[in-house]
Amino acid sequence: MEKHIAIIGSGPTAIYILKHLQEDVSFFKTFVKSITIFEKSTIGGMGMPYHPEMTDIYNLSNISSEEIPMLNESLVSWLNNQPKEILKTYNIQEFPINASKVYSRIALGHYFKDQFDVLLENLRAEGVVVEEVYGVSISDVIPQKGNVVHLLSSNGKVYNNFTNVIIATGHIWSEKDQPEIGYYGSPWPIHKLLPDKNTYHNYPIGTLGASLSAFDVLTSLAHRHGTFYNTGEGLQFKIHPDARGFKIVMHSAEGWLPHLQYEQEKPIREIYRHTDNTEMMSLIDTAGFLPLNNYFDKICRPALITAFEKDGNRPLIALLSESHIGILEFVEHMAAAHDYVNSFEGMRKELEQARRDIEHHKPTHWMETLDDLMYCLNFHSELLSAEDHLFLKQKMMPFLMNVIAALPLPSARILLALYDAGYIELIKGKVKILKTSSQIGKTTIQVAGETGEETEIDYTLFINCAGQGNIEFASYPFPTLIENNHVRKASARFRNPTEISNNDTTFNIKNIDTDSDYEAYLFTGGIAVDSGYSIMNSMGTSDPRLYDVSFVHTAGCRPYSYGLQACNATSVILVEQLKRNFSQQKPNHHNSITDITQIYEGNAEL
Repeated sequence: MEKHIAIIGSGPTAIYILKHLQEDVSFFKTFVKSITIFEKSTIGGMGMPYHPEMTDIYNLSNISSEEIPMLNESLVSWLNNQPKEILKTYNIQEFPINASKVYSRIALGHYFKDQFDVLLENLRAEGVVVEEVYGVSISDVIPQKGNVVHLLSSNGKVYNNFTNVIIATGHIWSEKDQPEIGYYGSPWPIHKLLPDKNTYHNYPIGTLGASLSAFDVLTSLAHRHGTFYNTGEGLQFKIHPDARGFKIVMHSAEGWLPHLQYEQEKPIREIYRHTDNTEMMSLIDTAGFLPLNNYFDKICRPALITAFEKDGNRPLIALLSESHIGILEFVEHMAAAHDYVNSFEGMRKELEQARRDIEHHKPTHWMETLDDLMYCLNFHSELLSAEDHLFLKQKMMPFLMNVIAALPLPSARILLALYDAGYIELIKGKVKILKTSSQIGKTTIQVAGETGEETEIDYTLFINCAGQGNIEFASYPFPTLIENNHVRKASARFRNPTEISNNDTTFNIKNIDTDSDYEAYLFTGGIAVDSGYSIMNSMGTSDPRLYDVSFVHTAGCRPYSYGLQACNATSVILVEQLKRNFSQQKPNHHNSITDITQIYEGNAEL
């Protein structure tokens, strides 16, 4: 049967899917007669974080050329081939171009667009019909009897008879802005936050979160309210005389700032760098779970000890050599070691150390190793119990997002310049957004202090920079798939359902379902996909026509996705699964993790 593939979205994940289809085009062109790419923007091949309609010239990416999985050419090679006058429009003014440096998001957007166009040209040259549909948002996916699927656009147009649909949409910012009270549910598009020409935000601006998104906000706004300049003492900031009331106030529950970009020995993550398929499968217990404690003891502990040996960190070698130190104790110890009394001064100290390490090519082995270990666990997370999913989300992820966030060093210099000039502040405490105020046109937030006291603060402008979370199942954007039970909630089974009430005080459990045999399941967020990214229906059967590789939709199944490298790894797995299904007379309706993880071994793309 001829295959007609629809790809919804044209960002990095879609680009890497096209790359891997092209690499095996001699196989796929015998089956695939057409590929249709749907993109809601009028420009394809960029992706939301890198699109000039969404981001700003001052926003830096947080990934260097050497960390980006290879396309037709590397980012550094592509940048070197651009005229300098073009590079200036990307805010690139320092030369030579360096593979270990980070550049503006807009530069990456144009790079991805160019790679996208080359991939389409190559597929067409091989005889594959490729159609591009821009400015169209797909509002529904409608499976038909038999083997085909129809797509419905938001303007009511129906696109018929696709044999395979790949959902590769990006971020969803569902919370609505309320500009009348100065509240914005996300920073994007960032242009909505910028002052009009020759005007200033002459008042404190609040952000929920001190994440990378918050840094995009402060970088864009700071450049509109003053000037950064270099002196013998480093980068400094001078406020515009008419903007002296400007200030950024970041609110963080833990009072943490992200840690900094660090030198790496091997910049590309690998799923099986520290283990293999056989060892991972051997850790599965008789109840069918991969216990997180077992993973830590058998895989993480020896790998981290080796990393700390390379780093010359004897105290942590001794700590991990004690058998009673488990994953919880390790996380708590490392979090305490990186919890500074003054986060800005802690960042200043780290900046100097990171600068020296990068200058002397001295990797921080333990951070790199921990990242690899979590990346590996991400692609086996369907084997975790609900208890371990809760631990991962509520205890470990905040630590990981702080320590492994890898804020670019230029962003840290901007942050410290603002701090030294007195135009930025970090307030610790959990925030509740009240969105009501006695002062018309302002947002009121409530901040809970460490001792339980609550303080209300009014902001003329307040931006939610907490980041993209899992979508609620009911918010999955294709209603027919929900209504006809073609999708189901992502879930994990509790190992000890009778102890849920005891765990509730520890983990604040929500979204639990129990069946008649009192098996209890935790809804982990979004929809369920199998190991090959086929969508799973209400009966737990995979549909070989439908695939979803959107991190927003599948984060309940894949909770630790590593940016562009995960886009690439996901694409490798998906394309391999397509290849297997196309080769079979009857496509597989259940892709087991044992089979899929064999793809990980010996594959440099993973």
